[in-house]
Amino acid sequence: MTTITGTLVDLLSDAQVFPWDTWITQAAQPNPAILPAPMAQSATQSPPPACVVYPETEAELAAVMACAHQNRWRVIPFGQGTKLAWGGVGTAVDLMVSTARLNHIVHHAVGDLTVTVEAGVKFTDLQAVLVKTHQFLALDPAYADQATLGGIVATADAGAWRQRYGGVRDMLIGLTLVRSDGQIAKAGGQVVKNVAGYDLMKLMTGAYGTLGIVSQLTFRTYPLPEASQTVVMAGESGAIAATLAALKQSVLTPVAFDLLSPRMVENLGLPPQLGLALQFQGIPDGVAEQVTRSRQFAQALNCQDLVGAADVYCWHTLGNQVCSPQTSPNDLIVLKLGILPSAAVTLLTELDLLLANIAWYGRIHVSSGVGRVAIACDQHDIEGMREKLLKLRARCESERGFLTLLQAPQSLKQAVDVWGYSGSALSLMKRIKAQFDPLALLSPGRFVGDI
Repeated sequence: MTTITGTLVDLLSDAQVFPWDTWITQAAQPNPAILPAPMAQSATQSPPPACVVYPETEAELAAVMACAHQNRWRVIPFGQGTKLAWGGVGTAVDLMVSTARLNHIVHHAVGDLTVTVEAGVKFTDLQAVLVKTHQFLALDPAYADQATLGGIVATADAGAWRQRYGGVRDMLIGLTLVRSDGQIAKAGGQVVKNVAGYDLMKLMTGAYGTLGIVSQLTFRTYPLPEASQTVVMAGESGAIAATLAALKQSVLTPVAFDLLSPRMVENLGLPPQLGLALQFQGIPDGVAEQVTRSRQFAQALNCQDLVGAADVYCWHTLGNQVCSPQTSPNDLIVLKLGILPSAAVTLLTELDLLLANIAWYGRIHVSSGVGRVAIACDQHDIEGMREKLLKLRARCESERGFLTLLQAPQSLKQAVDVWGYSGSALSLMKRIKAQFDPLALLSPGRFVGDI
């Protein structure tokens, strides 16, 4: 037993501390297919963590971090492990700390439309509780069946419903976090309109666990819609572009509105052409009217209507195609990109040429121009894939956009700047990191600029 493992067993218990070899071989994590070595690091280049720790209360989490701070142990926080392969390659760490056992719903203020949960609560488990009161959390994250609320916030993983409800930062109204030194801090509150404390919620959202470990979260919720229906359209790029422009100028209010690559459209039962998917929710008559009007804009396109289970299956399928829960990071490259919405159709068309003879899937949220692309990875041609990604990044940047490698083989992440950040805020981000985590113990090297 290593010194680190032994110290933490004394602090917690045998049932909460797993030596690394035991954890990785017995698959103590829920989905080993998603998770190679942590941060996709190779044991031949840096030693693996000594152990994986599962605190069961906020006080235990704080005690673990206080111990880590005292001993200067470097830590990767995570929930269920679904997004551990996202972000930078990082550097070697001493232990991994999971919030998976911090999995209680603390308080649901039904009348106030807010809910407070511990960070390890799974997204699907929370939705199952909220639906009993005809409410829901308006997020559409990757790996929705396993992802925890803490991980969703750490990666700012909003999904397609951002079209109507906004991003994770718009949902989050309060949080509690454990700092790198084990101190507990709180911000926000449990009501939608509050002005309590600093707005740490926005700072912690998308920080990839580099500033603190979130232990508790408060979200706003929304009434469950009475009806939901999806319209999927497919056609040539010119017809899609014209229809898209007309839909954006209309009075229609879809809750989700995505531009889809040909393979994604084909998997939904239409010809393999560019596509549009619009989801409408609300009262039945209103949804029916919006579906009818949307189809009027698409007379030159192939269309299909999806309701009930087919509506749910459609968006679940779209999510799984770009973030497959069964695919190893060594086999699939997942990119997050942004581009001017007006250039989205052109970008997907150009991608078909750039990635000729390579299986790929892509979706771009129409209102924001933010999207994801999944590309089958040939590990025998890392240099060729590197060149393609650099061309794609340059194309996005030419349209005032960006490209980030969420998931990729380690060799590719080492060959391409994962974040590709060229803005002017890096020095500010480093100062913030130094304020929150002066010893650089949390998720070292995972964020922009090797933060």
